Amino acid sequence: MNILITGGAGYIGSHTCIALLGAGHKVIVADNFYNSAIETIDKIQEVTNKKIIIYKNDITNYFELESIFNENPIDGVIHFAGYKAVDESIKRPLDYYYNNVLSTINIAKICTKYNVKKIVFSSSATVYGNNMPPFVEKMKLQPSINPYGETKVMSERILMDMVNANFTFKVSILRYFNPVGAHESGLIGENPNGKPNNLMPYITQVAKGKLEKLRVFGNDYPTIDGTGVRDYIHVMDLAEGHVAALNNIKQGTNIYNLGTGKGTSVLELVNAFEEANNVKIPYEITSRRPGDIAQAYADPSKANKELKWEAKRDLLSMCRDAWRFEKNNKTL
Repeated sequence: MNILITGGAGYIGSHTCIALLGAGHKVIVADNFYNSAIETIDKIQEVTNKKIIIYKNDITNYFELESIFNENPIDGVIHFAGYKAVDESIKRPLDYYYNNVLSTINIAKICTKYNVKKIVFSSSATVYGNNMPPFVEKMKLQPSINPYGETKVMSERILMDMVNANFTFKVSILRYFNPVGAHESGLIGENPNGKPNNLMPYITQVAKGKLEKLRVFGNDYPTIDGTGVRDYIHVMDLAEGHVAALNNIKQGTNIYNLGTGKGTSVLELVNAFEEANNVKIPYEITSRRPGDIAQAYADPSKANKELKWEAKRDLLSMCRDAWRFEKNNKTL
C-alpha cells in the first residue's frame, strides 16, 4: 500500500517508516520539521535501501495537505503529526489545541474527500487521565489533566464521529505509553530540537556529558520508590505495532493499547541504563511536574489477541539501543 505518514520524520514516525518499508509498503512523509530533522529521512533510506517521497508541509494548512493527495495515490494514513510535551501544553494550551486538533480535522476531511478509508491514529495513554492502571481500552476516559491529553481525546472523538458518518471507513486508534530506545543501526533515535521533554533523552544526554545531571520530578508518589511509574516500550516494538494495526485494520473504530503491560519507575530505568551501558547517571530530586500522574501502564491483551502483536524487546535492550544512537549522534 501507499501510506502517508504525517510527522514521519519524528521519533516514532521515523521508526514506523522503517517498519512499513520492511513490510513492503511504500511511504510518503509529510512533516514541517518543527521537532525533527530532514536528515532523518536520509538515514531511513540508508537503513532500508528504499526511497521515501517527502513533503515539507504543515498539515494544519488544508491546501498543503491536499497537494499530497492530488499528486499521489494514497491507500492509508498514519497520523503522528502533533505537539507532544505535557508540560509545554500547560504553558501553551492554545497552540496545542490549534495544532493537534486542526491537523486531525484536516486528515478526516481529506480522507473523506478522497475516499481513503484506512486511518491509524497516534493517540496516547494520557487520555485515561486519573483512571487506575492497568489501563484497558473500555475504560471511560477521564477529563484530561493537561491540554496535550485533551487534544488526543478530542482527536479520537473526531475520528469516531467521522466513522459514524461514513460506516465503510476503518480507523485504528493506538493509545501508547512511553516509547524509548532507537533502531539497532544506531542511525535514528530520539533527537528532540532543544530541551528534551522525555526521560530517556535526558538520561542519554547526561551520559554523554551534555547535561550535568538528571532531574527527577518528585520522589513522593505512591510507587515502589516514590518516583513516577510508566510503561516503557521499545520504539521498534511500537513501530511494528503500527504495521500490525494497518495490516489488520477492521471496519469501524478500533482502539488498542500498545505497551508492555509492566510499569517501571524513573529510578528503575536509571538503574537499568547504568547496568546496560556501564555508565553512571547522576541525578537530583526536584518538585513534581504539573500534569504528571503517579502510575501509567497498559493492559495490551487486546492488541496481543486481535493484532497478533506484542512487545518483544526488554528494558536493557531499550537502554542499549538508546545509548548507541546517542553516541553516534553528531548533532550534540
